Amino acid sequence: MNSAARLPGRISPNALLITTAAVPLTGWAVHAVALHKRLAATRRDPLTGLLRRDAYTARARRLLARHGDDVTLVMVDADHFKQINDSLGHAAGDAVLAAFGARLTAWAGPRAAVGRLGGDEFAVVLELASDRRAQRLEQLVRMLHTPVVLDDGRTVDVAASIGAATPDVLGTRVLGTRDLTALQRMADAALYDGKHTGRAVLATRQHATVPSINGRRIGRPGTATWGRAA
Repeated sequence: MNSAARLPGRISPNALLITTAAVPLTGWAVHAVALHKRLAATRRDPLTGLLRRDAYTARARRLLARHGDDVTLVMVDADHFKQINDSLGHAAGDAVLAAFGARLTAWAGPRAAVGRLGGDEFAVVLELASDRRAQRLEQLVRMLHTPVVLDDGRTVDVAASIGAATPDVLGTRVLGTRDLTALQRMADAALYDGKHTGRAVLATRQHATVPSINGRRIGRPGTATWGRAA
């Protein structure tokens, strides 16, 4: 009997060629998926899941170009973070940072650029109309001042300093990195005006001209604030 007749099904030469050729393609596909995952991981902070600085900057620039004056940039610093690390341990500090990342993501929504710039410093760029700005900033203050519950049941009181800036204060449509930097500097200056006050501070035109060192302001211009009393 022909040996081929004993097989449950015969594989044609063409099918065999296609199957053989598909093996390296499948290998490359797996490699491509793994590479994509590694590249995606480099865009995200492993602790908070937020965008790293470069990825945040690229997304923020796109939002600024697309939405112009309807964009708000928010800078956030965790208050008394070193004290949390020193008194409760670095695991507790990591839990607080992760909680802040989750809360910022929930507050900003999926279309925003939410980044961890380093340490306990965060930045958000989102589309936010002026008539909703005060309400949303008040909401953010409440979210970031809600205690964090650790895995072991302990509760950590947390707080944050928040500064915000909008393109209309600059008097020009924001389109590039240079303008993003200017907005971040203004929001940072506003943040330091409201440091440890429990309020979000919206930058005014005065913040655009405040002398600064490494983005940290010197002096105290007028401010508009929203949020909790200190």
